[in-house]
Amino acid sequence: MPEQSTTVADAQPTNWLDRYAPERVKPYGRLARWDRPIGFWLLFWPCAWGIGLAVVAAPDLGFGWWAAILMFFGAVLMRGAGCTFNDIVDRDIDMQVARTRSRPIPSGQVTTMEALYFLVAQALLASAILFQFNRFTVYASIASLVLVAIYPFMKRVTWWPQLFLGLAFSFGALVGWSSQTGGLGWAPVLLYAGTILWVIGYDTIYALQDVEDDALVGVKSTARLFGANVRPAVAVLYAGAFLLWNIAVLMAGGGLVFATLSLVSAGLLAWQLWTLDAAAPGNPLLRFKNNHYVGVALTLALLAEWVW
Repeated sequence: MPEQSTTVADAQPTNWLDRYAPERVKPYGRLARWDRPIGFWLLFWPCAWGIGLAVVAAPDLGFGWWAAILMFFGAVLMRGAGCTFNDIVDRDIDMQVARTRSRPIPSGQVTTMEALYFLVAQALLASAILFQFNRFTVYASIASLVLVAIYPFMKRVTWWPQLFLGLAFSFGALVGWSSQTGGLGWAPVLLYAGTILWVIGYDTIYALQDVEDDALVGVKSTARLFGANVRPAVAVLYAGAFLLWNIAVLMAGGGLVFATLSLVSAGLLAWQLWTLDAAAPGNPLLRFKNNHYVGVALTLALLAEWVW
């Protein structure tokens, strides 16, 4: 018999899923991380940046609002599918880590086969959204699934699993641009590269929560790799991201408006590092979640550059 449905350890106790969803839905919502929406926002913002960069480069296109809406729902579905796949692959490891042993599969709320069916359902819905876009965007998105598939295994073989997460989670920068232009260019490639550095940085902060358990289990991460130097290492990653984002916008034809307003995102990133305390419970998680506002700030900066 599956265990009674219980809140996942790192979810907010008052999250909407646990408060309002039917009991039968809750374990699947937890698999897809509906109780922790930060993940699909972090997957969506690079898509919005790609769309925003395209309109900076070609103002007459107008901002692709419909594309942004589709990509938001696609991000929810693909983040859910990716997390479900990750939980299937990591079910044995999750049993040994305090923060993850309450997840639906290791806690017995959902069987592996039920999780697999749920994974397929999410992927099919996401594909229905994907096929609304041009052929180049469809092919590029399908190619990115290779990165999604290999990511859960990387923590077993490399100290840089966050790099592979960055390659997958940043792909929206390319997809957002190509959805508007039908191709690629150097500006979106640099946007993608900067976003990869950003993802490595924020996921390193996130991984600080698990360094002790990861060491016992043998799971690798950049948080363990950087050790006592995690703050300067993430600072270099964030600085590189900020520089590449600004170069990308300059190459697309942007200028002073974006450069000025992007300083808000730089301030948020600096705050994360200035106040980071890996030993304080909840501190790394709060700094990780702050990256949602980095996404908002950069999107608004791109929109402002287009308008002005």
